[in-house]
Amino acid sequence: MTTLPAAVDLLVVGGGINGAGIARDAAGRGLSVLLVEEGDLAGATSSASSKLIHGGLRYLELGEFRLVREALAEREVTMAMAPHLVHPLLFVLPHDRSLRPKWMLRLGLFLYDHLGGRKRLPPSRRIDPRADPMGAPLRRDVAAAFVYSDCQADDARLVIANARDARRRGAAILTRTELVSAVRAGGAWRAEIRLRDGAVAALEARALVNAGGPWAMAVAQRAGGLHGNAALRLVKGSHVVVPRLYAGEHAYILQNDDRRIVFVLPFERDFTLIGTTEEPFTGDPRRVCCSDEEADYLCRAVSRWLAAPLSPAAILWRYAGVRPLYEDHAKNASAVTRDYVLLLEGETGKAPLLSVLGGKITTFRRLAEHALERLTPFFPSLSPAWTRGSILPGGEPAGIDTLRGAHSWLDPVLCDRLLRRYGSEASAVLGDAKGPADLGEDFGAGLSAREVEWMRREEWAETVEDVLWRRSKLGLRLDRTQQDRLAAHLARR
Repeated sequence: MTTLPAAVDLLVVGGGINGAGIARDAAGRGLSVLLVEEGDLAGATSSASSKLIHGGLRYLELGEFRLVREALAEREVTMAMAPHLVHPLLFVLPHDRSLRPKWMLRLGLFLYDHLGGRKRLPPSRRIDPRADPMGAPLRRDVAAAFVYSDCQADDARLVIANARDARRRGAAILTRTELVSAVRAGGAWRAEIRLRDGAVAALEARALVNAGGPWAMAVAQRAGGLHGNAALRLVKGSHVVVPRLYAGEHAYILQNDDRRIVFVLPFERDFTLIGTTEEPFTGDPRRVCCSDEEADYLCRAVSRWLAAPLSPAAILWRYAGVRPLYEDHAKNASAVTRDYVLLLEGETGKAPLLSVLGGKITTFRRLAEHALERLTPFFPSLSPAWTRGSILPGGEPAGIDTLRGAHSWLDPVLCDRLLRRYGSEASAVLGDAKGPADLGEDFGAGLSAREVEWMRREEWAETVEDVLWRRSKLGLRLDRTQQDRLAAHLARR
């Protein structure tokens, strides 16, 4: 188990995608780093997204050209960095006369194709949905549609991969560990940390990074209530998962009559993911949930375009997350900027506090670079930026034939799942197993004791929820009895 160091260069508070990305970048530049996370890695917003790495087509309408350009460029970088976790996906955008005119969509797609230096993905095009197989699920009176490219991602595992690489480069990662307070003392931060056993320990850090997501302002309060009038606007986004609605590996982006859009996405081979809503949120982000009204809204949005209506009774799983958006005083939640803001408090000779407000999972790597740029004056010997062109654990070239060559007994469905979760590390997960019996107890859907042990040993998994809903999505497949057996196994460990 990782122990608390007495002193570090950088203390990062928050184990979502931004905190993990900053910890990785900083460790790779030679800084000593400690990341503390009060719960599980990716335990909040970073596991409750729409699972997309995308430029944000609709942000063009809001004039967010810089954000879209950066996100599209990062889409290319992230595909190369984690090819096992980020996969190309075609999106079908159906059209009718009641919504945005076709010329506006064509212009938006032209910009989307060219703003970010697209290299790996095909360009957008127009299709006749009545003749193209991708239009088959749509209402028969839908006479026009466009197709463009983006990427689907495993959001929580992207966080885990960044945290693992940060640890590999020397960072200490402590989950179930909370920042209690931080005060400046002698040019450094003196922080009090509550450990998982309830004990409070102290350490010193030359700089403090606040990547608390929805709790960022609360973290700032624990460091003295800095940043003046800066604020977050919390916006709830809800999603539902239903049995697979259509054949094919494409997605739909549906324009709703309230001018919002809803994604309909292939998910975990046998399911369809639908989202998202955007509702103002107050209260404890730990208690966020998808309401019946939001579930009804998403089903109505799908039924408006697909030939087969969708009832809320079909929902197998629903989840919600709180987006910590920088408060720019937009009138409605849909118009609030998705760009990130880095607030730096401190000058030369004074220990800095850098707070991350806003942002989206697509731009995490660039956000981390910008964060280290802001901290460079406090660390003059800091190594240069390095993450562009880097590979996350599991991203090294490997294919299904490589895994099956070493484990020819492996079930093809399980083989595919392991490759999409672990990439080139899938063989390491299986270890020296010569057959299914060597994998230990089977909890269902191919989840073995050996895989669970990898999650515990390498990925900080401790609870059933950690294993079934963040490290995997096998909660969709395991029944209550199987989940209870897993819980008993984890308790014994």
